[in-house]
Amino acid sequence: MNTSVIGYPRIGRGRELKFASEKYFKGEFTAAGLQQAAKTLRRAHWIMQSVNGIKFIPSNDFSLYDAMLDTAVLLNAVPRRYRELPADSLGKYFAMARGYQGVRGDVRALAMKKWFNTNYHYIVPEIDDDTNIRLSGTKPFDEYVEAKNIGIDTKPVLIGAFTFLKLARFTGSKTAADFAPAVAEAYGIILAKLSALGAQWVQFDEPFLATDLSDGDRKLFTQLYDVILASKGTAKALVQTYFGDVRDCWDELCGSAFDGIGLDFIEGRKSLELVTECCFPEEKTLFAGVINGRNIWRADYAKTLELISKLRAHCSSVVLSTSCSLLHVPYSVKRESKLPESAGVCLAFAEEKLSELSELQMLADSAAVEETAEYKANRAVFSGARAAEDGERVNCEVRSKIASLSDQDFTRPPVFAERRNIQKRRLSLPLFPTTTIGSFPQTAEVRAMRAAYRKGTVSTEEYEKFIKKEISRCVAFQESIGLDVIVHGEFERTDMVEYFGGLLDGFIFTANGWVQSYGTRCVKPPIIWGDVSRPHAMTVKWAQYAQSLTQKAVKGMLTGPVTILNWSFPREDIPLKDIALQIALAIRAEVLDLEAAGIRIIQIDEAALREKLPLRRSEWRSAYLDWAIPAFRLTHSGVRAETQIHTHMCYSEFADIIRDIDDMDADVITFEASRSDLSLLDTLKECNFRTAVGPGVYDIHSPRVPSVEEIKTALKKMQEKLPAEKLWVNPDCGLKTRGEEETARSLINLVEAAHCVRAETSVQL
Repeated sequence: MNTSVIGYPRIGRGRELKFASEKYFKGEFTAAGLQQAAKTLRRAHWIMQSVNGIKFIPSNDFSLYDAMLDTAVLLNAVPRRYRELPADSLGKYFAMARGYQGVRGDVRALAMKKWFNTNYHYIVPEIDDDTNIRLSGTKPFDEYVEAKNIGIDTKPVLIGAFTFLKLARFTGSKTAADFAPAVAEAYGIILAKLSALGAQWVQFDEPFLATDLSDGDRKLFTQLYDVILASKGTAKALVQTYFGDVRDCWDELCGSAFDGIGLDFIEGRKSLELVTECCFPEEKTLFAGVINGRNIWRADYAKTLELISKLRAHCSSVVLSTSCSLLHVPYSVKRESKLPESAGVCLAFAEEKLSELSELQMLADSAAVEETAEYKANRAVFSGARAAEDGERVNCEVRSKIASLSDQDFTRPPVFAERRNIQKRRLSLPLFPTTTIGSFPQTAEVRAMRAAYRKGTVSTEEYEKFIKKEISRCVAFQESIGLDVIVHGEFERTDMVEYFGGLLDGFIFTANGWVQSYGTRCVKPPIIWGDVSRPHAMTVKWAQYAQSLTQKAVKGMLTGPVTILNWSFPREDIPLKDIALQIALAIRAEVLDLEAAGIRIIQIDEAALREKLPLRRSEWRSAYLDWAIPAFRLTHSGVRAETQIHTHMCYSEFADIIRDIDDMDADVITFEASRSDLSLLDTLKECNFRTAVGPGVYDIHSPRVPSVEEIKTALKKMQEKLPAEKLWVNPDCGLKTRGEEETARSLINLVEAAHCVRAETSVQL
């Protein structure tokens, strides 16, 4: 057998791509300098895979920002507003991702959404009726030749034509079917060129095949690849799927001209059944995703070898692969020196997963598997992990509390309408109340002080004095510009999940476990190692201090249990439901402490609620929503009627679960909406959404400053769809990553726009 990797992390072991890109944005780095940094990273990644014995090494999986954006540019799907900017090609590329604001142009970025059910964000291609789809770039060819020049023959990777069209946004009257012929022709040309360059295999990533497909979807897929694969020449074509199984298109895949089919055996519930019971084609190669590309635990060799044996019994040719791109895990455990020894040996990041593939390849062909050193070492790891379950990983008190929960613990009295009237009287907020999502810009000084505190070079007293100074400055600024509901700015927090994980028992942390979230934004997900509990209050003193500085309501800021779970690497020895409820009990205790401290508004962010929703609708409730929604309700069911509960969600498709979101029973919810042109408003109206809402009026992931008129236009559009008395005015997400000057200008414009629209509205609260 051979081994294959679907895709590799691209930010660099030390986040080199992030820092090079940010220098380029600031004008401190030339385009040539940025491209050289990218080339250095690609070379290192190819060599790393090569020395680990990987046969099918991907190229063109690297991106300066996002692969969907790269594909749009490659296919000439660049909206006119970007083509007309006074910028070079690289400047226009980043304008599509980040927006552009200059003397001769001001355009917003393209929409950004979550990549299926992951925390990675992709840029949504925008196709209007006059888009001329054609091959207009050389990136896949350049990177294939680049690798070949250092002696590595790679497997070029492309976002598949079907997935590209299904995820694109069509802004005119034409649909995906109208553009399919041009897309197929362009992909056919790409495939032919790669074949001519000597590529032996070309990988087409088609994760959309793992979703619920209609007859029209299957027809579109077949039409596209009947044309594309006619151009493959001597190259072999691989259709690579992941994040689920392909039960809806099995016949189409088996009957296609693809030479290889890549299946996910980690998240694909029916993948094994399809191979063993539905006749895998003898002439095709199975690329078997047996190494988990989304979690960081070592593979259990005994179970994996059993799976491989079953696959080989039904397939004439099997290649061992990752289940998806390794983009979703950190680079290497070797860079971690402070993890508990009992946990560290259980972990496998990207580099370790390469070794696992090679070892499994060797073991699968071994005549005496159990006698090999590799197999014995793996069994020792799992024996040690089981032993740890009886001690450091189990909290009997927490498990007892979970077992004793009743229906009453998930229901907040009184009913929503009664609470709303009580809160109106208590809070006395104006029409279109203004607020922010929570975090404020974190300056270099803030980050330096936090780092110094972690290293022990400043005392707790010095650190807390500094944080209080920043909170005071932040509260004073918000009062000066007229925001109605104040936040404390979150200067003590690194990340909205990492911060809470650090204060809860049951979590462990990496020093260098960075994962790309979008563009230059990297996160360091905590690892859930044991049962979760709250040893002490986490946020109360900061919220209480901020409230002491103002007569206006200060929001207590918390991260919800589902988001903490989804943005961590979860343990695999207990159900996700149990982990979510453990975290919910911890957050519930914090909510009640905030309320007791006089905090009248508490925001429990569930930014990632939709993120782990299974790709198939039939599995939504039983596999996820039936415990995710109750977990959130558990956090706030014990508060008084006059305490207003907020939540926040961002960068996902919410329309199809909007009733479930209403069932979370929050009092106010803020959504990301600016990049999607407030398209969510129609859904809220159609569903008679009960909860008060704050659709984001400007995009915080772009450095551009929205004008007063732009925000007024957004607010008036909201009024056309929803009652004015239910609307809040806020940015679409937290402001931590933005600069202070642009944030100040944006919020001043936000408040002015709200005041203008408030004055023009006759509705009385």
